[in-house]
Amino acid sequence: MLTARHIMSSDFYSLSPSTSISDAARKFKEVSAEQGRRVFGMMVIDDEGNLAGILSMYDILLFFQPKHVQLWSEMKDIDISGLTENICSTSKSILVGDIMTTEVTTVDSDTHVFAILEIMNRQHIRRLPVVDGGQVIGIVYISDLFFHLVEKMI
Repeated sequence: MLTARHIMSSDFYSLSPSTSISDAARKFKEVSAEQGRRVFGMMVIDDEGNLAGILSMYDILLFFQPKHVQLWSEMKDIDISGLTENICSTSKSILVGDIMTTEVTTVDSDTHVFAILEIMNRQHIRRLPVVDGGQVIGIVYISDLFFHLVEKMI
């Protein structure tokens, strides 16, 4: 039986809820360089080693998106110069715990690969933490699942 244990990565990076968004962005960049591929999300683990949430590129982009941006195309006289710099400056005081996704779907190491595939497809999840006994032991990336299945096909 092919399970999460067989396809998960036990070598993963994580963030703390008390990390600033600015420092988290720096870690995304550093980890991407180290991995040789772009990293778009990391698990957030609290001081007790429990999964507190996930911070993704999407969460950070939502932080950057001004509240009423959809109206701006209609407002020709609005001055938005300096907005990006202002948001970037603010990112030094906003914490990962303030914007991370806290409702995280997880699986255990014995979850069948097809159950993982169904969860990822149905919920549009790109990374799925593997938790056993309350502790994070790995993560399944959708790309790893895909290429594992590709290897079986060819």
